[in-house]
Amino acid sequence: MTDRRLARRGKPLATLALVGVLTACGGGDELALEDTAPDQIFQRAELELARGDADDAAALFAEVERLYPYSDFAKRGLIMQAFAYHKDRDYENARAAAQRFIDFYPADEDAAYAQYLLALSYYDQIDQVGRDQGLTFQALQSLRTVIERYPDSEYARSSILKFDLAFDHLAAKEMEIGRYYLKRGHYPAAINRFRAVVEEFQTTTHTPEALSRLVEAYLSLGLVEEAQTAGAILGYNFRSSPFYDDAYRQLTGRGLSPEARGSGWLADVYRRTIQGRWL
Repeated sequence: MTDRRLARRGKPLATLALVGVLTACGGGDELALEDTAPDQIFQRAELELARGDADDAAALFAEVERLYPYSDFAKRGLIMQAFAYHKDRDYENARAAAQRFIDFYPADEDAAYAQYLLALSYYDQIDQVGRDQGLTFQALQSLRTVIERYPDSEYARSSILKFDLAFDHLAAKEMEIGRYYLKRGHYPAAINRFRAVVEEFQTTTHTPEALSRLVEAYLSLGLVEEAQTAGAILGYNFRSSPFYDDAYRQLTGRGLSPEARGSGWLADVYRRTIQGRWL
């Protein structure tokens, strides 16, 4: 959330009056929150956020919600909890707060932002999940919800870009595993991974390499027609790619040419995507 967006949510982050209240506490004593007006707690939370203490800010926003559950400040405190937790990289609590906001205030103007924060709490963990892609799928699902439910919101475009990146990430993981199998001579397992990229992630940047690797794997197994068909698809769609140059050399080095042959799954891909025939 930008400073501009924070500023739109009400009073400035810190006023002289608020600073006076906090200073009066002195000696490290905590402000008696039960006896404090919701706007003062809210401003204190914003001040902590501005100071970079997102964890304490989230706790204070939660206190606003707890002490004044039916007030407008409770609603504002809940969305700010989600933001503060996300800023603190406490993604699990960020998701919980964002989901509560969506459940309690589905028609509110900030519901789109809550859904976006929910998606971000998955998306920002993608690089942390290793080979487990569960959070990536969750990110894709949540980003799709933003795109479809709030197409006119300010978050839709960002969600589309992040959706494409997350989708590309899934394809990259398939390629990583496929290359691992290919390097160790586990050709059927490698083919399954590269096939997934060609069939399920064909719009990503990894498709040319997947087709080239399929040429290599099929040639290693002696499955010439499949290798030639993979080369034909690669040549038709990605002729300027260096992966096509590599696949072409592999094929011609064995006296073969890239052309559609046989009746396997790659022949089906060739028929649908290049010839435009589905039957």
